[in-house]
Amino acid sequence: MPIPANYAKHARQSAKEYAFTQIQQWIIDGTLLPGEKLNDKELADALGVSRTPIRESLQLLEVRGFVKMYPGKATQVTEIEREAIKDLLPPLAALQSLAAELAIDQMTTDQLAQLEAINERFAQAIHSNNSYAALNVDEEFHQLIVDIANNPYIQSSLESLQAHVHRHFFYNSIILTEESIDEHKSIIHLMKQGDKEKAAAIMKENWLRTLPRSFSK
Repeated sequence: MPIPANYAKHARQSAKEYAFTQIQQWIIDGTLLPGEKLNDKELADALGVSRTPIRESLQLLEVRGFVKMYPGKATQVTEIEREAIKDLLPPLAALQSLAAELAIDQMTTDQLAQLEAINERFAQAIHSNNSYAALNVDEEFHQLIVDIANNPYIQSSLESLQAHVHRHFFYNSIILTEESIDEHKSIIHLMKQGDKEKAAAIMKENWLRTLPRSFSK
């Protein structure tokens, strides 16, 4: 397996959490390709953990839909079904919209400034045609709003959906555009105004607008 040696390591995680996070990221970004067979010993050696947390993380990744385990035979990365994004984006958009609505009552001036700074970095990535960076900064923008909403049920539901959507964005070459920069600005402005209904509506549109573009090819 083409596993990199210079990946970023995260502290304060159990071996299982660490293995799960890193393997999932490798699946999302294509380091581990669809259909690729996974070897638990190679993964354990690469991550510097025992085989037990690798096997536990692979079981969780199967539940999340990222790998398929064939007992006694092999574990493989699941294939990408392009049209699955039509099922992924609507629930994600609805939950992100709800998070925006809930976050307004808890949003501080510092957090609004943080959102503006993130969106400036997002704009820089868009204008530099750095699609990979734009996807990551866009996720950071939306994650901050979800964190501020502070609803554990929204948080856990979005965690899995977001990972799958991110994977689809990579494989389907979905490019974020300047429209998203302006929508982020509108969301921030409406949050400042305390307009929950409009902020939630624009947040939902920000996600769903991707659908017709991704299937126009």
